Amino acid sequence: MTLPIIGTLACLVLAAFTGGLLGGIDRRLTARLQSRQGPPILQPFLDVAKLLGKTPSVTNAWIVPCAILTLASTAVALAILLRGGDLLLILFVLAAGAVFQTAGALCVPSPYSHLGAHRELLLMLVHEPILILVFTGIAMCTGSFSVADVFREQAPLLPRMPLCFLALGYALTIRLRKSPFDFAASPHAHQELVRGLLTEYAGPYLALLEIAHWLETVLLLGVCALLWHTSLLGMAMLALGSFLAEILLDNATARLTWQWMVRRMSPLAVMGLALVNLLWLYVA
Repeated sequence: MTLPIIGTLACLVLAAFTGGLLGGIDRRLTARLQSRQGPPILQPFLDVAKLLGKTPSVTNAWIVPCAILTLASTAVALAILLRGGDLLLILFVLAAGAVFQTAGALCVPSPYSHLGAHRELLLMLVHEPILILVFTGIAMCTGSFSVADVFREQAPLLPRMPLCFLALGYALTIRLRKSPFDFAASPHAHQELVRGLLTEYAGPYLALLEIAHWLETVLLLGVCALLWHTSLLGMAMLALGSFLAEILLDNATARLTWQWMVRRMSPLAVMGLALVNLLWLYVA
């Protein structure tokens, strides 16, 4: 699990490519589910290349460091995962990236950007406690929060953490900006705030945030894959299955509001599922 620095950098580049490819697959499958042709699978790379080629233009100078720090924080969090680091440290570094992105949205005089930033902070308050409970479950199974210690376990974690895995899926829906929890920022037409949190980001700075989202997608799917660490095929299937389930959920709930979803499936109820799993691990 201990990669050299050059190997870690190479893995980050591969992760960015994988995240962009997953984004293209997401858009293509979503289009087919909606009876449309859809863009090419490589369209996200073309979009980012076009954004990088645009002349930089910002409405506030703070947007520049916020975009750079968001990408840097996400890359560092993924590097910690790749090097077998601490899960809680990964969560804190990833949260720092989200805070930088939100700060950039709050520093501009745009009501759409401000509302998207406030909604993003609300989503952070919802999903981060869930992730902490899931990581606590992993620590109870392995004896520590270290990713390296997960791979020392002889048996998969998923059979011991089924409820935590369901809770992780809830947090994954939020972080991947899938419906109905895409009300802070979303590229889809059913989102009423244009792009909300990302409204004032443009050109190369928006491209940096897109790349950061690619890295975050790979990181979160990597966390899902940890629950079946005993087999590379099992890890790949679990990550891919989680990703496809999120696409189906995104299209199945496009007409639902987040208020309806919260009433039917409260975050407190999801945290309750995780707590029941933790109690089961404690008793066992």
